[in-house]
Amino acid sequence: MHKYKIAEIFESINGEGTLAGQLAFFIRFTGCNLNCSYCDTKWANVPDAKYTEMTADEILSEVKKSGIKNVTVTGGEPLIQQEIIPLLEMLCGDGRYVEIETNGSADVSDVVKIKGERPALTMDYKLPASGMESHMRTENFALLEKKDTVKFVAGSRADLERALEIIREFRLTERCSVYISPVFGEIEPAEIVDFMLENKLNGVNVQLQMHKFIWDPNMRGV
Repeated sequence: MHKYKIAEIFESINGEGTLAGQLAFFIRFTGCNLNCSYCDTKWANVPDAKYTEMTADEILSEVKKSGIKNVTVTGGEPLIQQEIIPLLEMLCGDGRYVEIETNGSADVSDVVKIKGERPALTMDYKLPASGMESHMRTENFALLEKKDTVKFVAGSRADLERALEIIREFRLTERCSVYISPVFGEIEPAEIVDFMLENKLNGVNVQLQMHKFIWDPNMRGV
């Protein structure tokens, strides 16, 4: 039976996305195929990252025991994990809302093919400040639906200009939810709002990482 490498599982609130502020049960995998300049979970992505091996049944048991209906699958990068689709299929159902946080470089086609109530995708588009934009898989945009989200994390005016290009080129606000968040400590949220006003970015949401204001920005398990 396959065992997944789990960096941590914990109960908290969603700090960002369409369910920000709501209770969520988090499943964080180790390992990522990118190395963003501002990554706040590098500790889970290094080759010698500590992990606990858990089967799908064990993970589902913890989810059920929590009594929390929102489940966030994150990392690292969950979609590079072996046997991730069977786990996602198992997590869906029983009234749970399952969300996958993915970095924009992984193919999401197998996720959208999941029968029944598939997980929602919260997919990053890595802007220039991340150093990882060349890895973005723009083919994924055509697979997104209203339940999905594209998230931009901006660290500069140049990042905002690039986000604007992508939003308009792929008509993202017509396809899914769109969020712009600041790289924590690098750009003032007011600058993002001013940019949105300047460019009449209707349908785009500015969002702060709520958990970094409630708790220490470097705290794990929140």
